[in-house]
Parts: sequence; structure tokens; C-alpha cells
Amino acid sequence: MDLLDRLVERPRTAVNAGLGLAFAATLGYEIHTLMDRHGDWALTLAVGAVVSAAALLRERSRTWAAATGLAVAGVAEAVAWRWGLSGEPAGAAILALSVLIAAAVRVLPVRTAAAVAAGGAVVVAGSLERYSHFLATGAPVSYSATWIMAQGWVAAVGAGLVLRRLDARREAAIEAVRRGERLELARELHDSAAHHITGIVLQAQGARIAARRNAGNLDETLAGIEAAATEALASMRQVIGLLRDADDAGGPARGPEALAELVERFARRGPAVRLDLPDGPPDPAWPPEVTATVYRVVQESLTNITRYASDAQEVTVALAHDRRDITVEVTDDAAPAGSPHFPHSGGYGLVGMRERVEALGGTLAAGPRPRAGWSVRATLPASSRP
Repeated sequence: MDLLDRLVERPRTAVNAGLGLAFAATLGYEIHTLMDRHGDWALTLAVGAVVSAAALLRERSRTWAAATGLAVAGVAEAVAWRWGLSGEPAGAAILALSVLIAAAVRVLPVRTAAAVAAGGAVVVAGSLERYSHFLATGAPVSYSATWIMAQGWVAAVGAGLVLRRLDARREAAIEAVRRGERLELARELHDSAAHHITGIVLQAQGARIAARRNAGNLDETLAGIEAAATEALASMRQVIGLLRDADDAGGPARGPEALAELVERFARRGPAVRLDLPDGPPDPAWPPEVTATVYRVVQESLTNITRYASDAQEVTVALAHDRRDITVEVTDDAAPAGSPHFPHSGGYGLVGMRERVEALGGTLAAGPRPRAGWSVRATLPASSRP
């Protein structure tokens, strides 16, 4: 079960394991068949093994993997033409070439992907020309392998284009989520900076009055201006790198004092929720962008529990902090079966949370718990000062 669990958690590993079994089975069948009919089984084994290995290692470099597979298939075609062999490239090599072409068309730049597809077409055309030449000489030949390779090329290019389109749509959806988070961060930055800058303006006006009156508290006023300016600069530095658009600002920054209300609303329509808040003042002196992010992490986590873990019996929201870090963790006890809270193919809520947390210099981890349930844990800096 541990191996199966690891394969489920790593879909690429599972796909490669399945392909490896398919390549091995195809090679075994071909060698068993060719040993009784042809003397070129050693070439079939070598070509199939090399092209299959390139397909299994495609994640390291899809360009070089595809180039290697096409080059080996081309050499096999030349050898088959020179010595009149009829079985090259064979089934395993054809299957591996289809995987390489589909993978290249899916992710590589347009020109590179087109070159790989064209290379596959050249291999297919060479095989057709070779069989036509043998047929013209009266040699007994079969077009079956060539037609399978041609059909595999068409299927590979088509599958690659479809997956490329789906990937583009998914990236657009993720970018839309990130854009929404950036605009929300911009609003919070506006609120935070406006608060600090207003204080700077008021204290600067007081400093001018103090200077005219030769008052003794000028140094204290200037120190307050410096502190307010430092806080405003720190707040802007934490999120300005993610912002690309200007928009109107609005909306309060919700802090940990609002978590009780949020949890109460969730418990009315969902499982029981235990809220563990740290000892101390109800409104700790955390930067507004940090308190808002804590609220957002809890809100998004509870929303995902409602969507994907309806069988959960108990949910825990725990908030802890020290002088350096703030940690918020949301856990549930839902059964491991069913849809994951953040499936590999989607999880846009997780994208938005991670975007927000990492913008503030924090970290976010989400995943299944050892026995049952799901956990979302975010750690944020407790101070906005650099």
C-alpha cells in the first residue's frame, strides 16, 4: 500500500511506471515473435530499449529525449533499408516515439514542437518509401508496422495539441486567481500605507509647529515620523513585488479577532469546529496585511472542507505566535477516500493562499494527515519590519 500511495501522490511517477511496463511487455512480445521469423530481433531489442529509455527520461529534457528517439529511429530505418529488414522501427519503438512526440508538442516552444513533429513525419515517410521500394522489387513486405507508426504519429500530435490547449486554459485560470489575490493585496497595501502615511503627515505638521515654537519635543516628533515611515516602507516592500495593476482600494483588513465569527458561521452549516486562540490581547499588534492573510487562510481552508470533506466530524483551527512567527493550522478528520481537498489538476484556492502567504515572506504546506483528514498550515512573520 505504501508504494501505491506514493504512486497516487506522484502522478508522473505512476505514468512512467505504467509506460515502463508497457514498453517491457511490448519488447518481450516482439522478441518472442521475431526470434522465430526474422534474424533482426537483436536490432529490434536495441532500438526499442533505447527509444523507450528516452521516453521514460523525457522529463529531464523533452527536446533531447525527442531528438534521441527520432535519431535512433532514423538510424534503424537506414539500417533496415540497407540490409532489407522489414521490422524496424517495431512496436515498442513506435509506442515510445508516440510518447516523445506527444510530450514535445504539449510543452515545448512552438518552433521546437513543430520541428519534433516534422521529424516524426520524416521517419514515417522514410518507412513508407522503404516499403514502396521493397514492394517494387517484388520482395514480400508488410505495411502493418508503417501504418501503425503513421497512425501513432497522428494520434501523438493530436493528443499533444489537445493537452497543450488544456494546459494553457489551466494556466490562464491560475493566473486569474493570482491576479485576484494581487488586487486584494493592493487594497490591503492601500489601507496599511494610507494609515502610516497619514500619521507621517500629521507628525510632520506637528514638527513644523514645534520648530516654529522652539519646543523641546521636536526630536520625539521626528522619531515618530521615522518609525511611521519605516512601517509604511516595510508594508509596501512585502507585497509590491506581486502587484502589476493599479485599482481602487477598499475593504478592511480582518484580524484574528474576526476568526471566532468566521468559525461560528461555518459551524452552523458544517461540522463542529474547535478554535484555539493564543493568550494575549484580542487585537495583537500585527501588521494588517498579516492579520488579513491569517483570516484568508482560515476562510479558504474552511471553504474547501465544505466542498471536499463533507464527511468530516470535527475541524480544528489553531493559531499560535511568538515574537518572530505566527502559525495558523486548519485540520479535519475526514476519511481518506473521496476527492482531495486540492486535486492535482486544480487547487486554485491553494494557489491563491500560497501566493498571498509567500508574498509576506511566509510558507504554506497542505496535504493529507497520517491517518485521516487534511491539514493546511501557514507560517507568517509576526512583524512587518525588514
